[in-house]
Amino acid sequence: MNRDRRGEKHRLVISYECCPGYEKVNGEKGCPAALPLVNIYHTLGAVGATTTQMYSDRAQLRPEIEGPGSLPSLPQEILDALVSNVNIELLNALHYHMVNKRLTSEELKNGATFTSMYQDFNVHVQHYSNGIVTVNCARLIKPDQHATNGIVHVVDRVITAVSNNVQSLIEVDDELETLRTAIAAAGLTAMLENEGHYTLFAPTNEAFEKIPQETLNRILGDPIALRDMLNYHILKNMQCAESIIAGVPMETLQGTVLEVGCDADQMTLNGKAVVTKKDQLGTNGVIHYINELLIPDSAKTILEIAESSIVSLTPALKTTLTQHILKEHLSSKALYHGQELETMGGLKLRVFVYRNNLCIENACIAAHDKVGRFGSMFTVDKLLSPPTGTVMDLLKAQDRFSVLVGALQTAGMTELLNQQGALTFFAPTNDAFNSIPTAERNRLMRNSAELSKLLKFHMGEGLLVSGGVSSHTRVQPLQGEKLELGVRNYTVYVNRVPVQDADLMATNGVVHAVSRIIKPLPPKVEREQSDGPAAALRSLSSFRLDSRSLSKEELFKRVIQSRSSQKMPRIQERESRVRERERERERERERETL
Repeated sequence: MNRDRRGEKHRLVISYECCPGYEKVNGEKGCPAALPLVNIYHTLGAVGATTTQMYSDRAQLRPEIEGPGSLPSLPQEILDALVSNVNIELLNALHYHMVNKRLTSEELKNGATFTSMYQDFNVHVQHYSNGIVTVNCARLIKPDQHATNGIVHVVDRVITAVSNNVQSLIEVDDELETLRTAIAAAGLTAMLENEGHYTLFAPTNEAFEKIPQETLNRILGDPIALRDMLNYHILKNMQCAESIIAGVPMETLQGTVLEVGCDADQMTLNGKAVVTKKDQLGTNGVIHYINELLIPDSAKTILEIAESSIVSLTPALKTTLTQHILKEHLSSKALYHGQELETMGGLKLRVFVYRNNLCIENACIAAHDKVGRFGSMFTVDKLLSPPTGTVMDLLKAQDRFSVLVGALQTAGMTELLNQQGALTFFAPTNDAFNSIPTAERNRLMRNSAELSKLLKFHMGEGLLVSGGVSSHTRVQPLQGEKLELGVRNYTVYVNRVPVQDADLMATNGVVHAVSRIIKPLPPKVEREQSDGPAAALRSLSSFRLDSRSLSKEELFKRVIQSRSSQKMPRIQERESRVRERERERERERERETL
């Protein structure tokens, strides 16, 4: 039992039968007995093609396929009778299945064409990487069934004559009228008339009608976007429906890929069952009809790409998105640290390049660029928060920083937070100051020097947003030892204090709110990320940090001392056991003397 994408059950039945030309023998395994060869007519019955055999009788074709040669000439009176027969269409159909030549499966090469016995129309052979072979898109299921006067290759359906190219098929089908007009406007008519092995997923008139008229008119009026859209419907190789067994990315003429797959007996594109008619074969390719238009990113505007990437685009969100549009058409590869970008609304955005991320203000780029008709789209991990004032302006605007604002004024640091620059401020909230014992807090708030020292320890040199924090990030404060940062469960920690609210952007820096006062880490604790366990002992690798400032002799001594300190407890323990054994032997000798 297995299930399709809709969850419906499908029962898999496995049956065993003898290969044509062999039969079972009682008491023996398999099908060991070989049957004698018979002519093509009787071989049809042996391979289960009884309907074809019946129609051969009805079309009076049996004398022809029972003849002594591969496919012999018939007496004129028989041919005349066949021509005048009311089943002439049936005769023609059967003749289209016949080639006046003995061909083994090895000779049925990929891309080969063979002249049939019906008006010299060709039959087309295709091989696929999954081992499937098709003849005019019908699957070859039993090849090389040898007969006395030829070979039978069994296919899973009736094949029809192919005489027109793909463009000619489009020209005569009213269901493809809009497509026909679009192909002409894009200048693709000649390509679909020439030789090739194309696969065209042809959108019907219904598919075009589903697109908003404004979008459709824009694409139809833009030759470049129109050509990109149509080429997105054309595969570089011929893919009959029988060749599809799973979702496989296939390259289009537009340069990107479509995922072509199957869901039960339905053919799918990008996971959707939009194919309404399959295997309309032309001399230079195959057409599959679809009821939805496929529009690649390269044919969309940036706003259309955004709309297709977001499930629900409200008017408010649409306004926000327009504030994210830059005046320039840029690739993320062209961005550099310190670069300033301008939005359509006149806002200035800064670019930050970190070891682990590329960020624009508080948002970091989370996926590859999507290139549209008139620009590119960067997918970022959060909405942009453009700066609206200095760090001091930002703090004054929020009540939770009222105590901090007073402390900054007392410490004489207001000018520092208003001037141009790039600061990272881990700003204590009112809760952080209130956690200090009252007497100590009152004393601190009256001492401008101590207050300045404390606050500068919360300010780092350079601008660091949360997306730039990795497991080995350190920030040099304006005063004091380095601050150690880390991330755990999407929360930034600084000296083991969690950041309550990150990435409050200002024109001269960034503010990260903390609800506890940050203190230096204990001096004996290994300086590591705040989300990692402290090391009990300093490891040998710590010597590498200052090895440049030491001579080789001094560095060698330190290494020896480290190794000795690590070995000392084991040596002492071993010496203690030796001394204990010697004392035991001495006591034993004394007992023997007595």
